[in-house]
Amino acid sequence: MLPPELPELPALTRAEGELVDRYLEVVDLMGRINPARGRDTYGGLRAAQALVTKATALRDALTLMHQRGEHEVHAATLARALRVLDGERRAERVTVPPASVS
Repeated sequence: MLPPELPELPALTRAEGELVDRYLEVVDLMGRINPARGRDTYGGLRAAQALVTKATALRDALTLMHQRGEHEVHAATLARALRVLDGERRAERVTVPPASVS
């Protein structure tokens, strides 16, 4: 039995695709740094070190969009792309987990 097919990624400009990819990289690193979800300091340290490079790449993607005249962010389309790329689950790691009921 084959796994279910993923929904199709919406049509994005190359710059929009770059923005989504770089954003998700930053989100993944922020999830690893999150002290409410972390397990060890070394993993958080390595993620924090990598964050500088990834944040710079995110800035560059936005700069390129702006320079190309892409001044508007098409939030609904980009949100669909993020959902297809599992952005909701990935961004959940950035939040503080709910308090446990004892």
